Amino acid sequence: MKFRTIPAVVISLLLIAASAVSAGTYSYGKDLTIIGAHTTYKVKDGESLIEIARKFDLGYNEIVDANPLLDPFVPDTGAFLHIPALWILPDVKQYEGIVINISEMRLYLFPVRGKGGPVRTFPIGIGSEGNETPLGNFKVIEKIARPHWHPPESIRKERPELPEVVPPGPENPLGSHALRLSMNTILIHGTNKPWGIGRMVSHGCIRLYPEDIPRLFRLAPEGTRVTIVRQPIKIGTASNKVYIEVHLDRDLMGFNYHSDAVRLLLKKGLLKKIDTEKLYRAIEEKSGIPVIISD
Repeated sequence: MKFRTIPAVVISLLLIAASAVSAGTYSYGKDLTIIGAHTTYKVKDGESLIEIARKFDLGYNEIVDANPLLDPFVPDTGAFLHIPALWILPDVKQYEGIVINISEMRLYLFPVRGKGGPVRTFPIGIGSEGNETPLGNFKVIEKIARPHWHPPESIRKERPELPEVVPPGPENPLGSHALRLSMNTILIHGTNKPWGIGRMVSHGCIRLYPEDIPRLFRLAPEGTRVTIVRQPIKIGTASNKVYIEVHLDRDLMGFNYHSDAVRLLLKKGLLKKIDTEKLYRAIEEKSGIPVIISD
């Protein structure tokens, strides 16, 4: 089984630089914009990549893009696969509140309202084609435990058998908790279909694993800032090295990855440090894993 080559120096540097405070929480700073740690995992008999992704709090997209030579549903028993639990922070004006990057289908929770603390991150499901999750700046305006689901007219046209209200429980697609955004038709919520995390499957809302949504619900008070961006390319630095993380955004037809990478490197004053061959290779692979592109 062949894998993309990830130099040991990359892994060792990032294990040092991206120090985890505890499981799922990471320290960060102005000169430390990479969190997490890349690992590998040996596939057990009967496991699918969907199950393994959830075990490591990854989305379907992340584990499949990082392991393109493996069958997602029937991977070879004993095969070693990449666990891409390593991320460059999105490029936003201020690290505060909830930041969602649609291109990577991942949510980051930074300290809210100026409080100190680590960043936390969760994989998400997003809107499908024609029902795209909106970009922009929002706030959490309501928190709902055990939400009732009122299927919107657009969904009831597709599924006329649905009742007007679905009570809390295993049949409720909102899961156990929901956060309503200031664009109040959009929720961040749980799900009764965890296989949809890391996929474009919703009608615009943002879904989290059933085990993740209670944590976000507890940590994000009403009024929390929510920033939703689309960044298929992210640039980060650690230990005087420059890294790039490239995601295949299936909704961006005709997107020029090379031009965007150069734009970001110029913006950050890092272009002169780059090895062009490494940059082009990372863009070609689009593995979603941060790799070194500096000399």
